[in-house]
Amino acid sequence: MISFRSPKTRNAVSKTPPSPLSRYDALIAAGALEHDPAQTQAVEALDRLAAQLTRAQRGSFGFNFLRFLRRDDASRAQIRGVYLWGSVGRGKTTLMDLFMEAVPVSRKRRVHFYAFMAETHARLHAARHNGGAKNDDPVARVASDFAREVDLLCFDEFAVSDIADATIVARLFSTLFAKGVVVVATSNVEPGQLYENGRNRDLFLPFIALLQERMDIIRVDARADFRLEKHDGGDVYFVVSSERSRAVANSRLAAVMGAGPHPPREIPVNGRTLEVPQARDRTARFTFAEICGQPLGAGDYLTLANNFDTIVVDDVPQLDFDRRNEAKRFIALVDVLYEAKTRLILCAHAEAKDLYRADQGVEANEFRRTVSRLVEMRSSDYLRIWSARRACVEPEP
Repeated sequence: MISFRSPKTRNAVSKTPPSPLSRYDALIAAGALEHDPAQTQAVEALDRLAAQLTRAQRGSFGFNFLRFLRRDDASRAQIRGVYLWGSVGRGKTTLMDLFMEAVPVSRKRRVHFYAFMAETHARLHAARHNGGAKNDDPVARVASDFAREVDLLCFDEFAVSDIADATIVARLFSTLFAKGVVVVATSNVEPGQLYENGRNRDLFLPFIALLQERMDIIRVDARADFRLEKHDGGDVYFVVSSERSRAVANSRLAAVMGAGPHPPREIPVNGRTLEVPQARDRTARFTFAEICGQPLGAGDYLTLANNFDTIVVDDVPQLDFDRRNEAKRFIALVDVLYEAKTRLILCAHAEAKDLYRADQGVEANEFRRTVSRLVEMRSSDYLRIWSARRACVEPEP
């Protein structure tokens, strides 16, 4: 959304980086953001957490103090994480990124939750196949590995939608919290609504209680979806409703793909292969049925984002509740590509807001985020960042 640079103030030459609140205020003063009371409340909570972590890092035990805290159950409970939730496009990710830039924790990591779970599944797969002590718990082992690597974990788009992930998440985070890892997360739902109506949800409720105990829950209820204000009709989304509109889209896609041939390409993913029907250099082309009608998941889409900087998806239909599994994959695809700042070119049967025609189920709520992100992915700001990253240069502010 925005490329943040430290304001050119006396903090720029100080060893102390600007705090999240000072960064936020500087962006408002520069006109890059507008003041919003809900965002201010959230950034103040992040500012308090950053101050606590800064004091811990600079305590009498030096920069290993966070790890020292893990030796004492009472000390571990002193530093609570922050859970930001609210509707799509309210600036939650922006605020978390401000926090990540400001907090002077050396062992910190910011990751989209889809990517984190894909990595967790890969680590669990390796743990089960590499063996271990008798009756060893692979989830606890993986959680311990994460805890050895980081003191602070920041998750974007925290969500739980299936029983397998619900079981793993509850056990994984219980161990992370017990080992003193501090967690910051953004989500579209409050903790009490996580895995709502899910199978065996009663087994998940103790984890929700743990989140509420170990994190400050802050609602970011800003005035509007700021992404929707960025829409400028970028030439990457085509509504194909007639022969003429199809001809325009085909002409654009031919220019994107370049002169043929565009042979298929096979990419390895966790011991199997993912087939890309058409590929040329770092551009891949699929039909909706090929990329969302098959049993693919976030790990597959992450692999695509790592191998291609442009993904073309043709023949995107309007979906209803009976096709919610395809909608769920489309949601994951957009989330992953948005996070990777990949250019997504769509030929669809309707505008983004009309692609999912259902008002029931988890997907109906999550698809609002998809619509918001599809709008931003058409904006000149997003495409400028994509272009700059593609050229491996930092975009100008």
